[in-house]
Amino acid sequence: MSASALNEIAQRWFAAFNDKDLERLLALYDDSAAHFSPKLKVRYPETNGVITGKNALRAWWQDAFQRLPSLHYEVVRLTPFEDRVFMEYVRHVKDEDDLFVGEMLEIHNGLIIKSSVFHQ
Repeated sequence: MSASALNEIAQRWFAAFNDKDLERLLALYDDSAAHFSPKLKVRYPETNGVITGKNALRAWWQDAFQRLPSLHYEVVRLTPFEDRVFMEYVRHVKDEDDLFVGEMLEIHNGLIIKSSVFHQ
């Protein structure tokens, strides 16, 4: 994919996430997409940090949106390369310290097939 197409997917991802538009966010993902997050590992240790499929993604983000109504991501940098885009952003939640996050989206046929979150 072109760098501009990858950046467009990332921008749509941020817009959907910050609008808390679950359907628009899920539409960016392949039905069998996998997602890794250290927060998943903490909240649901049995997952070992990985969930697969839109139903699991829906449950995960729906829970996050309900628990953290002030959750907002601020884009710092997008780095596209071949079939992936690395997103750097700041996670803002009221009454919590800001968290610097890196996330890799792997794209196939215009849909996210894997996302991996990195932070301390």
